[in-house]
Amino acid sequence: MNRLGTKAETLRKLYQKMRYAEVLPQYVFTVKEWKEDPQKVKKGFLSLDWNKNVIVRSSSLAEDTDDNSFAGKYESVANVFGEKAFCIAVETVVNSYDDENDANQLLVQPMLSDVQICGVAFTVDPNTMGNYYVINYDERGSTSAITSGTATENRLYYRFKQQISEQTRIKEIGSTDRMNRLCLALQELEEFFGQDNLDVEFAFAATGVLYILQVRSLYIHGEIANKEKQRGELERIQKKIGRAQKKKPFLCGEKALYSVMTDWNPAEMIGIYPKALALSLYREIITDGVWAYQRDNYGYRNLRSFPLMVDFGGLPYIDVRVSFNSFVPAGLEEELSDKLVNYYLDRLIDHPTKHDKAEFDIVFSCYTFDLPERIQVLQDYGFTALEIGKIISALREVTNNIIDHKNGLWRKDYEKIHILNKRYNDIVESDLEKIEKIYWLLEDCKRYGTLPFAGLARAAFIAVQMLRSLVSSGIITTLDYESFMSEVNTVSSDMNADFQALSQEVFIKKYGHLRPGTYDIMSPRYDEAPALYFSWPVEKKNTKKMDDSIAEQKVFRLSLKQLEMLKQQLRDNGLANDILELMDFIKTAIEGREYGKFAFTRNLSMALKLIGEIGQEEGLSKEDCAFINIRDIYELYTSAGNVHESFLYSIQRGKRDYEIKRTITLPPIIVSPEDVMQFYYPDSEANYITSNRTTGTICVLEEGAYMCVWGGV
Repeated sequence: MNRLGTKAETLRKLYQKMRYAEVLPQYVFTVKEWKEDPQKVKKGFLSLDWNKNVIVRSSSLAEDTDDNSFAGKYESVANVFGEKAFCIAVETVVNSYDDENDANQLLVQPMLSDVQICGVAFTVDPNTMGNYYVINYDERGSTSAITSGTATENRLYYRFKQQISEQTRIKEIGSTDRMNRLCLALQELEEFFGQDNLDVEFAFAATGVLYILQVRSLYIHGEIANKEKQRGELERIQKKIGRAQKKKPFLCGEKALYSVMTDWNPAEMIGIYPKALALSLYREIITDGVWAYQRDNYGYRNLRSFPLMVDFGGLPYIDVRVSFNSFVPAGLEEELSDKLVNYYLDRLIDHPTKHDKAEFDIVFSCYTFDLPERIQVLQDYGFTALEIGKIISALREVTNNIIDHKNGLWRKDYEKIHILNKRYNDIVESDLEKIEKIYWLLEDCKRYGTLPFAGLARAAFIAVQMLRSLVSSGIITTLDYESFMSEVNTVSSDMNADFQALSQEVFIKKYGHLRPGTYDIMSPRYDEAPALYFSWPVEKKNTKKMDDSIAEQKVFRLSLKQLEMLKQQLRDNGLANDILELMDFIKTAIEGREYGKFAFTRNLSMALKLIGEIGQEEGLSKEDCAFINIRDIYELYTSAGNVHESFLYSIQRGKRDYEIKRTITLPPIIVSPEDVMQFYYPDSEANYITSNRTTGTICVLEEGAYMCVWGGV
């Protein structure tokens, strides 16, 4: 077995030894040799037949060790032409060494030209300890963009490490698939050096030749995951997804897609690697049934009994086909519904980066003033004018039923939140056992909390889309839009004002149930650690100044011309409300969504608190309780089971599953079973939530600290 050495020593060992890659020739000398006889070093350099254009690289003894790489710490000088430039480059590199060790080396190699892609590959995922080749490369051909952090056209590729047979290796020697060839070379390097944790810099020339530019140890924390356990889990996931790629009864669409953010956004709400309690709670109170009841109630297709969220090895994903079905109006005929869902699925496959904004950019889920124009894109995908007209009519009917000023569905949902608040005190102040309180807090949370919240959230989405369509239709300006939104009262704005106006005791009584990680038992409530989140001023600030600044903002007002235009648009588009009713709906729906979220999280937060208290009584930490499945607590409500044994069993199973889960990496959108084993991480696009900008100093939190935030579901 060969051992890694300095940059130069490692490359020398590999020179003309690799089957799937090449290593450039080298000229190596020490700092001592340069200081004692620079003429000899120059003579050696000038005798090289490849000395026309070179790179002079550092090869310090402190670089590339098992404990430190010091990548980028020392200088390297590229595109060196001639004797004089060579001497200047050598001095530059020597002067960058800070340990005065004359045994440090300098490495001279030919400068690669016509580089097509260049990057860095890890032979283990350093974030998860998973058995992956993680390859980050730049497509501009820059040999330093990735390592210097200046890449603007970089790609990120993952491939689970699988042993490749000798027959396949021979076949792939002439392969033009760069990632195949690179992964073969990485496997060859692992075998050559006898270790799995390598950090490799590479480049592909225009000729297709792969060059290895550097190999060093990748410093990792912890042990590398068990490959066979990972393989077994990934193969089960792959088979599950493969079986789903067919038509299903009562569901439109020919294929299945999965995404972490397309609907109800589990990646943001509970994270990519949630523990069992957070995952099972999210399922229980939202994605197993509540979500579908709400959409059915609001006039969309009946998806009851279809879980919205699935988990692959414990990683939460949204079943996109199910989600897209739920945005189809119930009154639309089956054949046209199926055609529409297939259109949505195909568009997302064509534009995977839109998976987190599919309802904005792909799906038509409600009627807006600009819908008749936007929806004409369907003509390019085989929809007839008659079919488009049917879709428009169905969306108009659904929207009118939701936004109706007197009988709109959102009004009934708003009323249910008040019931939740009343029943909360009845439960918490009762003599029920803690298991019983948890059960009823969560049952009420579903019936009077997340179900109406889901309706209010749907109404708020329509409200915002309506308002935006007024901008795109030229009825109001972007400034008008921002002025209107600034007048909307939300929990966040109320909380900021209350922080200034209320005493600490009153403020905490009102907002104390909030926790930054809504579903995370490890995230302390505000009333459990107020000093962690807030720093109360000795004296209250003068709110008059704040009020004056607010008064200076533009007040939302419609001109007579805008009123006439809007009145005409309402009439032309067949929408039920008049102008005042429409604007009242938009404002109240947005505010209602925030109010509903604030209310239902109180039930959820108290349930988490009680779970922690039971755990403490049973000698279990909050960290242990994070691995409990909520269904096991529900089982205790309907049985005379042993609490301690049930908690222990649930925790042990949750921890065992989590050990595998945290080592698995999957793409944010899964289009086919093949994506499980290898995938490119899609380019992300920013989601802008404000038109304002701010600058400030960076706040570095101590380990274990939380930021004061209010958001999510």
